[in-house]
Amino acid sequence: MTGTRKTTADFEPEVLDAFDKYVHGFIDRRTFLNRVSLFAIGSLTAAGLLEMLAPNYADAQEVETDDASIVASHVEIPSPLKWDGYLVRPATMTETMAAVLVIHENRGRNPYIEDVARRLAKAGFIALAPDALTSLGGWPGNDDDGRTLQRSLDATMMFEHWVASFNYLKSLEDCNGMIGTVGFCYGGGVVNQLAVSVSELAAAVPFYGRAAKLIDVPRIRASLLIHSAELDKRLMPAVGPYSKALQAAGIDFESHIYAGAHHGFHNYSTPRYDEGSAQLAWQRTIEFFKTKLSVQS
Repeated sequence: MTGTRKTTADFEPEVLDAFDKYVHGFIDRRTFLNRVSLFAIGSLTAAGLLEMLAPNYADAQEVETDDASIVASHVEIPSPLKWDGYLVRPATMTETMAAVLVIHENRGRNPYIEDVARRLAKAGFIALAPDALTSLGGWPGNDDDGRTLQRSLDATMMFEHWVASFNYLKSLEDCNGMIGTVGFCYGGGVVNQLAVSVSELAAAVPFYGRAAKLIDVPRIRASLLIHSAELDKRLMPAVGPYSKALQAAGIDFESHIYAGAHHGFHNYSTPRYDEGSAQLAWQRTIEFFKTKLSVQS
């Protein structure tokens, strides 16, 4: 990663709040620009603020695509829409391994999500990152169009395809049957729902995702590691009740709230990235998967 990175300290809280609402579909582009125009000072325009907040994928890659320690390929996941899966393995495999399903945000499988899959492979897991936008041509090259495309898909059908992706991993000959999942934003919500719906799921790590319905919590069999951002106004109100429900149901879980962090703090392609919180959360994630999926360090 190179260049001068903008951080949340470079933006007024009102701008960050408006951006969060925009990227999650609660306001449109015009409304966002109107709301932040008061903070566009001098030569800086409202559109310029939006550009500054947008992801910079060229400047945000931790594992090179040609890293010799891993092998990546594209596979077709058997399902009605035949999703494309980005499958990454350690280059040297002497035995079957645990696997992790990587679930993208509300904009398709962008380069950040593919990099997450490579990071997992370097840590000793088989990683699969499907693209829910496959039938629409895949991630379109920018997140604005990606969000528009993903909103056009049926949520129930998408979830069925995530289950199909789990089953694909389970069918791999080099998978030892121990499967976890990690997801971000929309993907974090899917992780929580998979924990409810897929009894064979061993470990689930939602990053700032919508909590499962509290009435469904007793159905969870997976171990959970929940990452939340202290300044996430939309999702933080549900964190406490969710933890209480998990505890009451006897579910094996950990819940961590990252002080001063915003929603999206793990995505290092945007100014909302919080280096300290992201690194700690990722360290906890890898240790969690190694423990719950019985992978030796």
